[in-house]
Amino acid sequence: MSDVLEKLAEVLEERKGADPDSSYVARLYDKGLDAILKKIGEEATETVMAAKDGNHDAIVYETADLWFHSVVLLVHEGLKPQQVLAELERRFGLSGLEEKAQRGNEKGES
Repeated sequence: MSDVLEKLAEVLEERKGADPDSSYVARLYDKGLDAILKKIGEEATETVMAAKDGNHDAIVYETADLWFHSVVLLVHEGLKPQQVLAELERRFGLSGLEEKAQRGNEKGES
C-alpha cells in the first residue's frame, strides 16, 4: 500500500508545476488550501453517505477519493504519506484509549 501512496505523492508533487488548465490537481493547488480542504470535506461527507447506504462499492470508491484528496493536502503542505503511515505504525499495539490519553498529555490536557 505504501508504494501506491508514494507513487501518488510523486505524481502530485509533479503536478505542482503544471498548468492549472491542464491538470485537475494543478487547479486545486492553484486555488489554494481552502479549495483542497473543501474537497476533503465533500469527499468525507460522500464517504459517510455511502456507508449509511450500506453500498460497499460506493464506500470503496468514496474512500479512494477521500484518501486521494488527503494526499493532495499532504503534498501541498510539504508532507509525505510515509509520515502518516509512520504515525499509524507508532499507534499500532496501543489501545485507542491509551493513544488518546497520550495525545491529551502531549497537549497539556488531562
